[in-house]
Amino acid sequence: MGCVSSTALLNQKGVKTSVTEVRLKKGEPLDRALRRFKKKLDREGILRAVKERMYYEKPSEKRRRKEKLARYLAELQTKYAEEM
Repeated sequence: MGCVSSTALLNQKGVKTSVTEVRLKKGEPLDRALRRFKKKLDREGILRAVKERMYYEKPSEKRRRKEKLARYLAELQTKYAEEM
């Protein structure tokens, strides 16, 4: 009856956008379909992209944020490398 699909469309400016949809399976509760939809959005990174575009981030702030993340990941990597 239903399947999960993602379709690409062109918006008014001619930019390619994707539409994410989750179709209800026969007898499937709505909350389960909603959970599948949320997981699909998370996997595709749509919510993260929307949150990033909610406000302007200066290039220097973006660079600082990425450097901070890189330091954190390097710290985790050394921490778990020492434990093994």
